[in-house]
Amino acid sequence: MPKEKPRVNIGEVIKTYRSQRGLSQGDIERRTGLLRCYLSRVENGHTVPSLETLAKIAEAMDISLADFFPGTETPRDRETQKALGELSQDEIRFLAEIKKYSTTLSEGDKRLVLAMIRKMATLLPPQAVKKLVARRPTA
Repeated sequence: MPKEKPRVNIGEVIKTYRSQRGLSQGDIERRTGLLRCYLSRVENGHTVPSLETLAKIAEAMDISLADFFPGTETPRDRETQKALGELSQDEIRFLAEIKKYSTTLSEGDKRLVLAMIRKMATLLPPQAVKKLVARRPTA
């Protein structure tokens, strides 16, 4: 038995990942079948999810179960952090927007969007790319 109580607040971790991915509790509800009120209770620390439920939430957010626990950094995590460290905040926001909308795309459509982005990156000068990234659509 551990001497110290774990210091992971799983609800805060879930909320942070969900927010970073631009997802609402309703989005997680639709992807997992878990009720929004249950997700709220988890995020606010009133309920602790089972490992099975946590796995559903992780899958809905397209992250690994290990991402919820500190000290379980994988080589892929280190590569991702390194790549994100090289991006500006505008570029990270742009990628988050793309990711938010890409969850409903088929694999073929995802490949098509990626091909279009690669093509655009080779055609546009860096200044034009920065202007596109900074420009946010109004809805």
